[in-house]
Amino acid sequence: MCEMLTGHAIIYGHRLAYGVHGQGEPVVLLHGTPSSSLIWRNVVPRLVASGYRAHVYDLLGYGASERPSDPAIDTSISGQVPFLEALLDHWDLDAVNLVAHDIGGGIAQRFCIFRPDLVRSLALVDSVSFDSYPSERTRRQLASGLDSLTSAKEADHRARFRDWLLTAVHDKQSFADGALESYIDMISGPVGQASYFQHQARHYDPIHTTEIADRLHELGCMPVKVIWGAEDAWQTTDWACKLQSSIPGAELILIQAAGHFLPEDKPSELADVLTSFLRFA
Repeated sequence: MCEMLTGHAIIYGHRLAYGVHGQGEPVVLLHGTPSSSLIWRNVVPRLVASGYRAHVYDLLGYGASERPSDPAIDTSISGQVPFLEALLDHWDLDAVNLVAHDIGGGIAQRFCIFRPDLVRSLALVDSVSFDSYPSERTRRQLASGLDSLTSAKEADHRARFRDWLLTAVHDKQSFADGALESYIDMISGPVGQASYFQHQARHYDPIHTTEIADRLHELGCMPVKVIWGAEDAWQTTDWACKLQSSIPGAELILIQAAGHFLPEDKPSELADVLTSFLRFA
């Protein structure tokens, strides 16, 4: 992750960690939850090798970016949108290609509807949409209350999330042998555990996407690619089909042997799809 994030920007008084890699047409990649720009580490080098300039950052309240102590700071899907716009201004970008995963896809949907003038193309990767989240498993977990989850013993917390995150991938052994513990570390410990529930889980509310669901057709003004892991257990392919059918001209591609964390399971295949899409967008 340190290699991915090489700079910091103060946006609306809060620090965001970011990285810019390569030269060429700009591509901004948005991560989801429980995640960070770490998820793009095997995709970015392939985009750079294909002649694109990749911009990544950790959302406010996530990863290496600031974890605000004030619970009034809005780190929801809607709350992240103005930070994205301000960061584009910080990077001096007037039109970008957006690639967005999970709740990053919710941020991107809202951003593209409200500021289509700043977007050249949109790729939605295993994205939340409509009322597709949180999952039934997450709903049951949150029903016990955020206070009890925040104060749970760290060993229990880590074990619970290790089990949960393994359901996000198709190749569980490779994930367990690789980046799994890095994902868990980000949302564990004296800061990470409380921050996860304050800045991420607290905002698992589909209102952010349901209130724009009847405007998704407006995204037909730009090239849109919907890219999905065929074995996604968090956002099933039914949602991919519904999302694609709601956006005029959008194309859907399913990548086999991949789960919700598609950039972990199949980074090469995902990068190939993205570069092909961007070439003609």
